Order: sequence, then C-alpha cells, then structure tokens
Amino acid sequence: MSIRFTAKARRGMVALTVAAGLAVGVAGCGGGGGDDGKKPDTSASASRSDGSKPSTQEGQSAQPLAELKGPNGLLLQITSAQRDSGGFVTVNGNLKNDSGDTAVIPSNLSGNETEIIKNGSSLGGATLVDSQGKKRYYVLRDTDGRPLTTTGLPALKPGESLPVFMQFPSPPTTTTDVGFQLPGFPTATIKISG
Repeated sequence: MSIRFTAKARRGMVALTVAAGLAVGVAGCGGGGGDDGKKPDTSASASRSDGSKPSTQEGQSAQPLAELKGPNGLLLQITSAQRDSGGFVTVNGNLKNDSGDTAVIPSNLSGNETEIIKNGSSLGGATLVDSQGKKRYYVLRDTDGRPLTTTGLPALKPGESLPVFMQFPSPPTTTTDVGFQLPGFPTATIKISG
C-alpha cells in the first residue's frame, strides 16, 4: 500500500510542478510590466487590416524575402527568417488571398503527420532545406505534439491577409541560405538573419 501512496504522491508532485511551470510561463508571456494590454491588440489589428505591410513589431523590412504563389489564389509573402540565441529559426510572413473568390486553406499545408494533423489546420507541413549540409528541418512541436506555427487557419476573403509564423530548429550558423518548402507552393530560397 505504501508503494501506491508513493506513486500517487510523485504523480501529484509532477502535476504540481508542471502546473507551476505553466503558470510562470503564462505570467512571463503576459503583457509588458504595467502596460494595459492595448498595445498588442492595436498592432495585431493593424496587421490584419494592412495585410500587405509587415508589422514593425516583428522587425521586418518592407521588401519580402520571397513571394510564393500557391493553390486557390493564395500568396505567401515571407517577410523575415530570424535565428535566435535559443537555437531556433522563426519564419514570419503574410498569407494573402490574391484571388477574387473566398480561399479555403488547403488541408495539405498541415503536412501528413498524424500528430500535427490532429491539432487542426496549420502550416505544419513547412520545411527548411539546408542543401549545403544536406539536411531538412521540420516545424518544431511542443510537448503535446502541437506545431509551433500559426494554427486554426480560416478561409480568407478576397484581398484578406493573415500574419503567419513557423518555427524550426536552427541550421548551423555558417548556413545562411535555405530552401523554404510548403506543400502546394513552389520552393523559395530565403536568407536567415541573426
């Protein structure tokens, strides 16, 4: 009986530790100290209404790194590919409906991995290809298997734009040019900064 009690106590401590870690993470990701939270809402709504212009918050240039034309009149503008100190590359962009009809986001953009598909529509099928190092980098996932990318992609009305991101493991720092691939879109070479 003491083994069962010990096992239950350990599970309880693990659950408590995970809950505390999540609470600290949520608190750390909250607004800025003392801000009323209106600043992020303002820039997010500005991004939606001005879809073709990148957000200054993301530190992007006015000229996209690449423009890829995909199915259903979709246009993906990659605005930045930034390497960070944690060993990740974050690719930011805008997904725009460049047609005159409402564009439904194709399911193949999520890729074909069961773990990613079960989390809904996403850009989880994206990859970075380091041809010099002969490696392919897939979108990262969290511990629950959710892709670290924009998820829950809605149908886009004509001319509507949606800011998107994808996070990948970082290729070696000597690699700056990589191929960006997304199912249904042509491959584009992009430059990683940072």
